Amino acid sequence: MDALSSTFIPKSLAPSNATAISTPIVSQPPQLYIFSVGIQGKQLNSSATTSKLSNTASPATPLSPLKNIMAPSTAITLIFNAVRDTLENFIYPDLSPSLDPRLVLAGNFSPVDELPPTECEVIQGTLPPCLDGAYIRNGPNPRYLPRGPYHLFDGDGMVHCVRVSKGRATLCSRYVKTYKYNAEREAGFPIVPSFLSSFNGLTSSATHFTLYAARILTGQYNPAKGIGLANTSLALFGNRLYALGESDLPYALRLTSNGDIETLGRHDFDGKLFRSMTAHPKLDPDTGETFAFRYDPIFRPFLTYFYFDPNGIKQPDVPIFSMVTPSFVHDFAITKNYAIFADIQIGINPMKIILGSGSPVSSDLTKVPRIGIIRRYSKDESEMKWFDAPGFNPIHVINAWDEDGGNAIVMVAPNILSVEHTLERMDLVHALVEKVRLDLKTRLVTRQPISTRNLDFAVINPAYVANKTKYVYAAVGDPMPKISGVVKLDVSKGELEECTVGSRMYGAGCYGGEPFFVAKEPGNPEAAEDDGYVLPFVHNENTEESSLLVMDA
Repeated sequence: MDALSSTFIPKSLAPSNATAISTPIVSQPPQLYIFSVGIQGKQLNSSATTSKLSNTASPATPLSPLKNIMAPSTAITLIFNAVRDTLENFIYPDLSPSLDPRLVLAGNFSPVDELPPTECEVIQGTLPPCLDGAYIRNGPNPRYLPRGPYHLFDGDGMVHCVRVSKGRATLCSRYVKTYKYNAEREAGFPIVPSFLSSFNGLTSSATHFTLYAARILTGQYNPAKGIGLANTSLALFGNRLYALGESDLPYALRLTSNGDIETLGRHDFDGKLFRSMTAHPKLDPDTGETFAFRYDPIFRPFLTYFYFDPNGIKQPDVPIFSMVTPSFVHDFAITKNYAIFADIQIGINPMKIILGSGSPVSSDLTKVPRIGIIRRYSKDESEMKWFDAPGFNPIHVINAWDEDGGNAIVMVAPNILSVEHTLERMDLVHALVEKVRLDLKTRLVTRQPISTRNLDFAVINPAYVANKTKYVYAAVGDPMPKISGVVKLDVSKGELEECTVGSRMYGAGCYGGEPFFVAKEPGNPEAAEDDGYVLPFVHNENTEESSLLVMDA
């Protein structure tokens, strides 16, 4: 989802004058189409163009359990690994379905190995001439198969790129070469415990924490160089392409001329970005600025807001001390005037790691959710305003815009109804897309359900970020995290009107990632909002083959 990631949520269309490499622009590059990792109503018009891409080579080879063939033959390393093996083989209790790797890493989510640039075949329809660039997806793909608990979002980041030009396509899959990935590859075994799955029970928590600390003290790992997976999403801003994960700094990537993907390294924006950044920054298509934040699960401020100018230069932090408890702020929204944050019932409690009492990410049903707004260019939080929104728990946000001359804000987002199951039992989660209106004068919050179906990981035409939107393309949970199709919503319709105006289901045993919208003419201000294509990767569990669908939006 978006980290499939949960993902999680799709990212923005590259500006026409930008390139995905970090070197100066020397010529006009092809358009780059980017979306985040992730993870029925009326049928789409039967005349819609549908193309599939499938790899002409053998499917990517599934990973088999890897042995410590590269492990240093030091006594202390052997001791550490013996402790880890004992923990994984004998101490773990019966695993829940959401943490059992035999279930989590099956079918649609089976890990694959890297694939060098490989020619693909168009097996149905034709590729539109305007698709001249690269379609890229980021998501978790574990380098080492786990023997103990594993959460779907735990895997190392892997980027899958389909480069399209002149009706032909090339597929390449590469790991994001994070510091964690390189350190574990050199060692030959996993080093960093998972935040989501390693701390279940007092014995497990104490052992994992002690073992990790011992590896740090003995020089096997330096967390100051990064602990993140870079497995959630992608963002293109300041003329650079980044792989993102909210537990670390971004990693810069480069797309080569033959369609390969290189990791350039961890990027701190000249020392101005500290520790981490959201995996869902927002690019304003009109100003070229990118807005972002980070959250801290332990120390105040629990929320820090900032933005980047059109050249990718980071501006000063704005700490938000009025968020008084750690909250799982995974995504946010911007309008032309404001940045918008949701302080939801899902929180982070590090004491659960220390006490071994379950996942540190859990729900607090006694908490009243809030929506916070702050002026986009605020220097401090003095203008921060909070609105109570009982029962509103969005993890992802689709879009937001100003109304009534700046006296109101409208936000569209999937509301998680079964918030207590969010990370533990994703199959029980139901996301209800809502349109929320904040009246800044009366402080009244009104909410309108858009669809009762289980929809998440939605996207819009990237040119409409922070602008009023009519159309939304959302993934259908069947149940989550598996995505069985995509629907088109018209969010301009009234409360009693049917908002689903089109759908495409993938078929029995076929599951996709998040959809992404690609405009036919991204630089044409006269083009219709939905004049473009919707692209998802789709995996057929019956044939164990994957395709890229190109559908008329």
